[in-house]
Amino acid sequence: MNRPIREYSELQAIARDRLPRIALVLGSGLGDLADRLDDVAELPFGSIQGMEAPSVTGHRGVLLLGTWANVPVLVFAGRLHYYEGHPWRNVVQPIHIAHELSSSMLVTTNAAGGIRDALQPGDLLAIHAHLDCTREHWWRDLQMPRTSHYSPRLLEFLQLPSGVYAQMTGPSYETPAEIRALRACGVDAVGMSTAREIQTGHDLGMECAAISCITNKAAGLGSEPIHHEDVLEIGRRVKEKMVTLLETFIRRTSEDLPS
Repeated sequence: MNRPIREYSELQAIARDRLPRIALVLGSGLGDLADRLDDVAELPFGSIQGMEAPSVTGHRGVLLLGTWANVPVLVFAGRLHYYEGHPWRNVVQPIHIAHELSSSMLVTTNAAGGIRDALQPGDLLAIHAHLDCTREHWWRDLQMPRTSHYSPRLLEFLQLPSGVYAQMTGPSYETPAEIRALRACGVDAVGMSTAREIQTGHDLGMECAAISCITNKAAGLGSEPIHHEDVLEIGRRVKEKMVTLLETFIRRTSEDLPS
C-alpha cells in the first residue's frame, strides 16, 4: 500500500536511508508498471519545485520511492512534455531530482511510432542512439558522427532489438512526409520525449538506457489513423511483458551497483 507524503523533504529523508540507485521514467500508458513496487512513498509532481501535474491522459504525475524485486527504485509515473507549455528545464527536472536522490542509473520508457518495417504495435525496442529534432537546425548535425548517450552494458542487460529514436516536439503526430524524412535519416521509431531526458542524465554522469513501446505504425505506414486512446491501450496490453523485462533488468543491474 502506498504511503502518501506531502513534502519533498520527506522524500529526501527516505532516499538518504534507502539510496535508490535506479531511476525509472514511465511514459504514456505505462504508469501502471509502478504497481509492482512495495513499501512505497508517493509524492505528487505538483508538490515538487520545478514540476507540475501533467495535463496529458495516461500520465499519473507522481514520484514513487519503493522497492522492486527487493531493490530500492525511484519511479516517475508520468512525465512533463514541452508541448504542454513547460520550459525544457522543467521537462528534465525529474532527471535532476533522480540524480540528487542518489540515482546513478536512468531508464526511461516511452510510447513510440514504429518506422522500421519490422516493428509492430506491442513490440519493445531498446534505444541505442537518438536524434533530438526539438533543437533548432538539428538536421545540420546529421553528417557528424553520432555520440551515443546509451550504456552498452545496459543495452546488453535489456536483451532487446535496438534502434535509433527521434524526439519531435508534438503535440500533433508527424506527417507522412516527416516520417519519410526521418526514415531517410536512419530513424527506427519516433516520439515526443526521452532524448532531452537522456541527454541530461548523460551530462550528469548517469548510466542511461531507454525503451520504446511501439504503439502504432508511424504516420503514412499504417492503414488506420493514429489516436492517443489506441496508444494508451497498447501500453496497457504490453504491461506484463514490460514488467517481466524491467524486473529482470533491475535484478541483474542491481548486482553490479556500488554498495
